[in-house]
Amino acid sequence: MTWATIAQSAGMTQANTPLICIPYFSGSGHTARLAAHIGSGAGSARLIDVAAITDADWAALDAATLIVFGAPTYMGSTAAQFDVFLEEASSRWQDMVWADKMAAGFTVATHPSGDKLSALMRMSVYAAQMGMIWVGQTSIGAPVFPKAEGLNTDGSWLGLMATSSRDKSELITPQDALTANSFGTRLAGAAQRWSVGAD
Repeated sequence: MTWATIAQSAGMTQANTPLICIPYFSGSGHTARLAAHIGSGAGSARLIDVAAITDADWAALDAATLIVFGAPTYMGSTAAQFDVFLEEASSRWQDMVWADKMAAGFTVATHPSGDKLSALMRMSVYAAQMGMIWVGQTSIGAPVFPKAEGLNTDGSWLGLMATSSRDKSELITPQDALTANSFGTRLAGAAQRWSVGAD
């Protein structure tokens, strides 16, 4: 089920659809590709390259129902360029501008482990300090459900983890693309529930 389907079934219009923003930094295109797959699964999301963030992007983030943080894992943490964005956004901390928004995160690294969990923990702790509500993964793949082979192969529950594909034409494996799409759908549903519950 896509976000558009979820929104339609809830009687929501474009004007009152919860806004999902995906701010990300991408060093070699892998994180950008993941962001696009998450946005596709959500059905409607604003992708924000934090290396070229605009005033309109900041306004969208401040108005968003859900913010999905994305960065590659470099040397066991989020990329420095993404950290610059987080530091700039922290100007909203004192007035709790992002309090009670939903948050989620995704990351990609060269190795299947790559210490990606530490990057997701960095994002989730940041979100907690901003007063945000964290949303994790719900996709259960093989071997628990053999027919769902390829889904959430890392068994990551705090957020989305992916491994860089050696094939530079795809950047992300089909399995990770599937998981990212599923994660986007999960986030859209959570945003819809949160928005309706706040009314």
